[in-house]
Amino acid sequence: MSGIRGKDTKPEWIVRRGLHAMGFRFRLHVRDLPGRPDLVLPRYNAVIFIHGCFWHGHNCRLFRWPASRPDFWREKIEGNRQRDVRALYDLDSTGWRIAVVWECALRSKGGGMESVIERLAAWLKSDSSSVEFKE
Repeated sequence: MSGIRGKDTKPEWIVRRGLHAMGFRFRLHVRDLPGRPDLVLPRYNAVIFIHGCFWHGHNCRLFRWPASRPDFWREKIEGNRQRDVRALYDLDSTGWRIAVVWECALRSKGGGMESVIERLAAWLKSDSSSVEFKE
C-alpha cells in the first residue's frame, strides 16, 4: 500500500486543470484545515475534496469490497469514512463551504469531467454552502 498516492491523483489533476483553466486559483492540501482538503479556495471560502470511490467506500459501481483480508479492509475503509464525516463537520462548523467530488462522477459517460468542472465552477460563484458530485 506504500505505492498508493494520497495526493496528486488523476481525478485530482483533472479537477485542478479544469478549474485553473477557468481562472480559479487555489491552494493544495492545506495542513491547517481538518481533513486536509485537496483544494482550498480562500477567495470563495470554499474547500474541495476529491474522493476515490474505493478508498472512501462510496456506494457506486466502482466500489467492491475486496475478497482478501475482509476484516482489514472493512476497518480501513470504515475508518476513512469516519474521518471524512468528522472533517466535514469541523469545516462546516467553522464556516467553510464544502464540495465533494467523487471519482465516479468524473468517469461517468455523460460528459463527466467537463460537466463536473462546469457545475463546480457555478457552485463556487454561488452562495450554496455545500455540494456533492457523484454518479
